[in-house]
Parts: sequence; structure tokens; C-alpha cells
Amino acid sequence: MLYIRDLCGFYEPAPKATILSEARRLSGYQFRRGAAILSPTVAKEAIGLKLTGLEHEVFGCLFLDSRHQVLAWREMFRGSINRNSVHPREVVKEALALNAASVIIAHNHPSGGIQPSKEDLDLTRTLTEILKVIDVRVLDHLIVGEEVLSLSETGHHSA
Repeated sequence: MLYIRDLCGFYEPAPKATILSEARRLSGYQFRRGAAILSPTVAKEAIGLKLTGLEHEVFGCLFLDSRHQVLAWREMFRGSINRNSVHPREVVKEALALNAASVIIAHNHPSGGIQPSKEDLDLTRTLTEILKVIDVRVLDHLIVGEEVLSLSETGHHSA
């Protein structure tokens, strides 16, 4: 349990929104330029903190250099409670602008479920094929809900 001090100096349990907000702020340290993302577990922890508890869909990309060090985290697209439009062209433009060697793509399911949809799997294939043309590898696609699902770990994507 996390406690916060009120205006009178008394401690009370922190509301969920405050905890998630602080977790998102702290997760920024894992996304600092040059931090190494060397395993799916590290990626899942960092990206999970960014996307957990949001009431709308967000699609983001963690752009990495050739040593899997962070170049940047970008929230690329924002959608509604159950739909998000992703434009591969914009992902390609950002990868080129950052001179990325690889990327971890991620989005959340506000419903809390982590089961990948047909559209999720199609998007993974499409981005993998398009980015391969410019020598950028899609290392993983993470789906964030109540838990974080790695499509690479479940065999839905091979990097």
C-alpha cells in the first residue's frame, strides 16, 4: 500500500490515479536516451507503466539503436476506448528521423484484456515488412492491459 500525506500532515492510502501517474513519471527514467533494453521483461515493465490504466487506446514506439539502447519513446497515435488508427508511414518517418536500428511497438487495450486481435497481428506483420525495407527490425509488439503480453514471447512474432 502506498500512502500520501494530506494537507493536515496525516497519511492516507494513495488513490489509484495518483499511483499510476507517479509510475508513469518514474518510467521515464527507463526511457532516457542510452538506457539499454536487453530483454522482453525490461521492455514490458517500462512500456507497461506508460500505458497501463489509460481510458483510451495509445499506440507507441520505443526506438532503439543497434545496441538496443533507447533513442526515444514516442506516443505515435491516440484513439478511442476500443479503436486506434495506425499509419505505418508515420512510424517509418520517425524511425528514419531517429536513425533507429530497431523498434518495439506497443499499444494498450483499455478493457484490460491482452488477447491480440486479428488487426493487432496484421499490424505487426505490416509494420515488420515495411520497416524491414529500411533496415529497421521490429523486435516485439507489446499489448498492455491488466498484464503485458509480448507477441514475441507467445510466438505471434519472430524478430
